[in-house]
Amino acid sequence: MIKTIFDFLTSAFFFELVLILFSKAIEVAIGTLRVILISKGYKRIGSVLSFFEVLLWVFIASRVLMGITDAPIKGIVYSIGFAIGVYIGTLLENYLAFGKVLIHVICLKSSGPGILSMIRSAGYGVTSIDAQGKDSDKKMLMIFANRKGKDEIVKLIETHYPEAMIVINEVAVLKGGYISPRRRIAK
Repeated sequence: MIKTIFDFLTSAFFFELVLILFSKAIEVAIGTLRVILISKGYKRIGSVLSFFEVLLWVFIASRVLMGITDAPIKGIVYSIGFAIGVYIGTLLENYLAFGKVLIHVICLKSSGPGILSMIRSAGYGVTSIDAQGKDSDKKMLMIFANRKGKDEIVKLIETHYPEAMIVINEVAVLKGGYISPRRRIAK
């Protein structure tokens, strides 16, 4: 039994297994990033990434399939590399933060002008709407921003107006309106 397990684990060269693991992780990270980018409208970048993804896949898959009956550990390492690649791809996408967001800020009517001027002085466009809450009049502010800049806006609001309610949604299409040249939202 122990000999069988040992033979299974040592049926391929260690270096080859490490190469399969890291290559597959990189390939799947690229693929995960590609899918996310294409779904957000970044078709050109996604197309370029797809070339490298498939190029890696061809070489990795052929390496695994060659002699898989002699070294089935390659299939297991390939699968582990896939799982690691998905995780790395999502971390990369969160770090790069592609896309746009719509930030809704619901606050007391008296706080509205302060938040409005603070956000505008930070270089973001804001639309203000009068609203009615359960117990009082409110202001609802709508701010379009790059996803990468959303944390800066949220921190600014939370620091000065902790009672404000903040809701963030991803935006698929944004056309027209005013966008500060400093904060241009582009693909």
